[in-house]
Formats: sequence, structure tokens, C-alpha cells
Amino acid sequence: MPSSPSSSAQTARKDVADRLRELMQDAGLQGRELADLCNWHPSKTSRIINATTAPADADIRAWCRACGVDGEADDLIAKSRAADSMYLEWRRMERTGLRAAQESVRPIYERTKRFRAYASWLVPGLLQTPAYTTAILSAIRDRRGLVDDVAAAVEERMARQHVLTEGNHRFAVLIEESVLRNGLGGPDVMRAQLEHLLSVGRLPNVSVGIVPMEPNRERAWPVEGFWIYDTSQVSVELVSGYLTITQPSEIAMYGRVFSELGELAVHGPKARQLVKDAISSLS
Repeated sequence: MPSSPSSSAQTARKDVADRLRELMQDAGLQGRELADLCNWHPSKTSRIINATTAPADADIRAWCRACGVDGEADDLIAKSRAADSMYLEWRRMERTGLRAAQESVRPIYERTKRFRAYASWLVPGLLQTPAYTTAILSAIRDRRGLVDDVAAAVEERMARQHVLTEGNHRFAVLIEESVLRNGLGGPDVMRAQLEHLLSVGRLPNVSVGIVPMEPNRERAWPVEGFWIYDTSQVSVELVSGYLTITQPSEIAMYGRVFSELGELAVHGPKARQLVKDAISSLS
């Protein structure tokens, strides 16, 4: 697993590494001695305790056995697996195609009651039109050399949008004004997408705020796009992978950033006017 840019993932991995180091020290062992007992090279011990290599389940069991604390293994394995799952490379998530990646996130959309989403690159998926989604997923398919199941993936993303009108869900969405003007998919696709954004924004359970482009933006700078699901999880889409954040302190951090960006955003008629201006610019 490549090093994740998330402090959540790195902290979780370091917590496991630190506990393994403690077990080794409590057992009165040096790194080379533990390596001999585990039948591996001493450099592997060093990589594990410095959190540069994530230990396999078998490594953790061997480590605990060498330290005489077999009972610690199960908990450490669970923590290590949780750390590993925080950051998922796109090539792992999409190894069978784009549809599977879309299907994997449907459960959290259906169980979440309060959504907060910030978009700095694209219109958020729940507010997309089929043509806009097709343009996005086609570009992803080509960039990553994936199998061509774009049509099926688009169908799945559109099906997920039932949460907008069914059940007790509330949505607060913040979109950078630049997203309205990036021309993704071409003028016709973009025009239809912006018109759809105006339509969805009229739903009583949906709040759409636009963060205006300013010549001097001194606070609440644009950041990576993210979704906050209730107060249980944050998801971030990166160029290289998909990041899941469950650490309460970091969820709270994203909540604060969302609030700060919300203070810059305009809503209601002012937001709709910015969308209409973007539509007019496509003529």
C-alpha cells in the first residue's frame, strides 16, 4: 500500500507499529533478536516498527508469538486491517470495472440521514445528469485503462439518486463557482447539467451553496472535494485513490472546514444567479 496523504491512515498505521515496538521492548528483545525468532531479515522488523511497511496478519501473529503475547494478535490484526482500508487505490477498487466501484458506496448513501458535500472539481455525483456522469467516467476509464462498463456505471450512479426524493435525507452541498465553468463534457452537456443543478436545488431537502470566485480570497481556500456522512465518516476522492476517514477528530476537522466554506458561499437567489450566469456564458 502506498503511503496515504491522510493523517488518519498514517496515524492508524503508526499506532499499530508503536504497539508492536512496545511488545518487543516489554519482552526484552532487540530488533535483530525478534527477526531471528520470526525467521525474517532484521530490516523487515525496522520497516514495520517505523510504519513504512504494513505488517501482514501472519507477521503480527509471529511477532506476538515471539514476544510471548499471542493474545494481543487478534486486536492488532483488526487495527492493522482498519488502517489499510482507510486508503484504497483506484486500481484495487476498480479492478473489475467502474460499476463495482459505484455499487460499493450505495449502502452508505442509503443509510446516511445528513449529507454535507463540498465540490472543488466536479458537480457532486448525486446532482449529476447521465450525460455529465458519462463524460466523467469515460475520461476515468481512458486515463486508468479500465474495462468499458461506463454505461452500467452511469446507470448505477443514477439509481443511487433515489435518496434525493425517498426517505428522510437532508443534503447541504457547497460547490466552487469554478466548477460551473470548467466546461466538462462540452457546452451542451454542461448547459444541461447546470439546468439540472437549478432544478435539484429547489428540492426542500437540498441546499446548494456556491462559493464565488474572488480576486482576493484570504480564507477558506479551496481544498479537495469531500463528503461527510452524518458524523460517522468522511470520503475524499484523490487522483490516486479513495480515502475513508473515520477518526472523530478528523471528521470534526472536515466539519469545521465545511462551515468555513459555507460562510463564503451564497445561497438562494444569489446562488441561482451564479448558475444562470454560467449557463449564459455557454451561449
